[in-house]
Amino acid sequence: MARVANGRSNLYNAAARAKARKASLIDSTRMRQLLQQGPESIGVSIGELGYRTEMDIYAARMSGADAVEAALFHNLDNDTAEVMRFCQGHLKSLVGIYAERFDYEKAKTVLRAVNGGASDELIASQILPSENPRNARWLDIVRTTETVAEAAAAMSGTSWGNEIALLDGEPSLEEMEDSLDRRYYADALKAVKGRDGSPDLTRYIRTEIDYLNIVNQFRGIRQGLSAEKRSQLNVPGGKLGDAVLRQASQTESLEALLDALRRSNTFDDSGFEEAIQESTNSGSLDPIVSLLTHKKSAMLSRFAYLNPVSPFPVIYYIERKLLEVRNLRLLVRGKAIGLSNEALEAHMDF
Repeated sequence: MARVANGRSNLYNAAARAKARKASLIDSTRMRQLLQQGPESIGVSIGELGYRTEMDIYAARMSGADAVEAALFHNLDNDTAEVMRFCQGHLKSLVGIYAERFDYEKAKTVLRAVNGGASDELIASQILPSENPRNARWLDIVRTTETVAEAAAAMSGTSWGNEIALLDGEPSLEEMEDSLDRRYYADALKAVKGRDGSPDLTRYIRTEIDYLNIVNQFRGIRQGLSAEKRSQLNVPGGKLGDAVLRQASQTESLEALLDALRRSNTFDDSGFEEAIQESTNSGSLDPIVSLLTHKKSAMLSRFAYLNPVSPFPVIYYIERKLLEVRNLRLLVRGKAIGLSNEALEAHMDF
């Protein structure tokens, strides 16, 4: 768990460096230019836009979309580590609360890979490439375990491992992932509410919890989960309130769920009716997820603007960098399987 510690923060310097990095990210115009390229040339262009070092690492044994995807996430790990290095004191701890979620995601990746029966070789070559030194501890777990239970036990001593150990019986993969979400947000809220914490960062994390719960409820209805199961998916700590979430868990349609959420005075329903209609027409939750992603990004952008000397410019940069990597991954994978430019652009987030 990232601890909020005292110490002299370099807020001005870190915020300026984060803003400079954000300015160098691929803008929407350049992203649309990439969209027009073919699968053969898009990898070269991505390399020229700041990913060449990592792409060269994987070029020796990988090709095409696999090589580009590995390079993208390796670059994201490197970039996040560099950002953490130029943050100091209390600021480093606050930014670390946000950055720690990447460790939780890798813990989930390990559990999924082991649960799916992926071989050690496949995991080390494709899922968590061994060329990335930040995958080393995760690969050690993979190589020394054979079952999900063993992998979870091997994580003991970490926040995520300790949380999984508290589950009763033989929990499913889904239950483990849900427990990791609960632990991450519980730790994050505890840390950010500590002495010298950030009220706005607390507000942002609570909003993230609400969005996670909303998506889980929509997904639960689509999957036909029982009200009891859907209630268990809820992560505490958000602003919607336990009563509203309990009512939401009892609904049986997307429209009824929206009505239940509206009973909370903290719920912003703008855009939801259109997103639900699109979701119904397409049979996918992507429109709802995309709406919430936009809302979250807009909130971060606003906080970064209103708090120019704070952790927000740094956190907002990391979020935009992650978005860039996701967009590029979608482009590369989509081009490789022949998706149309229109379909790809509809799923990208600028």
